[in-house]
Amino acid sequence: QVQLVESGGGLVQAGGSLRLSCAASGRTFSSYVAAWFRQVPGKERTFVVAINWNAGRTDYADSVKGRFTISRDSAKNTVYLQMNSLKPEDTAVYYCAARYSWGSRWYKDYNYWGQGTQVTVSS
Repeated sequence: QVQLVESGGGLVQAGGSLRLSCAASGRTFSSYVAAWFRQVPGKERTFVVAINWNAGRTDYADSVKGRFTISRDSAKNTVYLQMNSLKPEDTAVYYCAARYSWGSRWYKDYNYWGQGTQVTVSS
């Protein structure tokens, strides 16, 4: 089992940048697919990006492609989400998640979750 803790959210102006971190404990991230989701009040949690830890394979939602970058640091057992050119519509609670196998963008397929971190982009 793995425990996930996110950090790095905050308030930023449109066009700005933030970097989120997700530190894993309990087991190494290399055993999992790591992903970021986001959620706004009253809506379902939506997929942002995933990374296959060992292969480095990534999958981005169209809405963030070219602006967000996922990366990993095996030594720190941490995954990062670099968010550039932020827009007000990126405002959400961002969650780190993990599952054992590749290929799903549906939040219910993910077994492990962090507590979430708020990202607010002002116009």
